[in-house]
Amino acid sequence: MVEMLEDSSSLKSTTVGIYRTAATVKGGRRFSFSALVVVGDQQGSVGIGYGKANQVPPAIEKAQKEASRRMRKFPLLDTTIPHAVTGRFGACSVRLIPASPGTGVIAGAAVRAPLEMVGVHDCLTKVYGSTNPKNLVKAVINGLEQLRSKEAIEALRGVTLEKTPVQDAIERGNLTAAVPAAAAEDA
Repeated sequence: MVEMLEDSSSLKSTTVGIYRTAATVKGGRRFSFSALVVVGDQQGSVGIGYGKANQVPPAIEKAQKEASRRMRKFPLLDTTIPHAVTGRFGACSVRLIPASPGTGVIAGAAVRAPLEMVGVHDCLTKVYGSTNPKNLVKAVINGLEQLRSKEAIEALRGVTLEKTPVQDAIERGNLTAAVPAAAAEDA
């Protein structure tokens, strides 16, 4: 569930998971909660936060504050990522593959949250190894850190690069999306 953080900012957050732990004390069990939250502006910036408290709402608030402090900017190409990458954290590996417009984000909840918060609308994913949500979110962030835009690569190498296959797919997708709209206007 996506929620707005503040009216003044364009930040949105989604809670990936809420975790309950119990400590056994003299009078019974004492519960404590932790929350994993992803915060983003859906325009290339995203951050993750982990907060702990004795109740769920304060844990989510702490996690949102930490996530907004840890936000970073990542390069995007239209509504997808510039190239395929593999993010790793612990025993988790996540393969992120760019997709044509209209494909959507093909991913589970833990991988989908950071991708949607960063602003990716078209992406294919595959998880290898562990499916622990905490580590999956960190593996997705690791994959996003590996992304480089075409302009950044051109500046590093000092050359001009041709159009990438991802850019071709985006153009083809935009053309096919424009054709049915034009046909509907004629009818």
